[in-house]
Amino acid sequence: MTSTLNPYISFSDTAREALDFYQSVFGGDIVRSTFGDMNPNEDPADADKIMHSQLTTPSGFTLMASDTPATMQYTPGNNISVSLSGFAPDSAELTGFWHALTEGATITAPLNVAPWGDTFGMLIDRFGINWLVNISAAPAAPAAPAAA
Repeated sequence: MTSTLNPYISFSDTAREALDFYQSVFGGDIVRSTFGDMNPNEDPADADKIMHSQLTTPSGFTLMASDTPATMQYTPGNNISVSLSGFAPDSAELTGFWHALTEGATITAPLNVAPWGDTFGMLIDRFGINWLVNISAAPAAPAAPAAA
């Protein structure tokens, strides 16, 4: 099984700074996308804000973070979500988790194809916990060695 469960923290305009700090503490690599990268037609004031960032450390930790766009409310203390993610071969498992979590939940983004090409959905479960589910395409196969 390659599904993972990660904390996902929302910030008010400091996601870049926060993940840079966490990288200085834990090491590792950061991948980032801004709202302008993914939704160039959205509010121009949000263009440089972080839509998604992920720190993956040598110890195997994964921490995800984003800035809260102007269209959403930022509430400290309610700014952490649980992210379930994996690749297409695990899609049945992840989709099953999604459907189980929807019982009594408020779906804030249906499980559909997202602008970045993955299948993605968000919900608030019946206990008030924010969940994100992301099903990525299968990882690319390693390239064949070049002929000499």
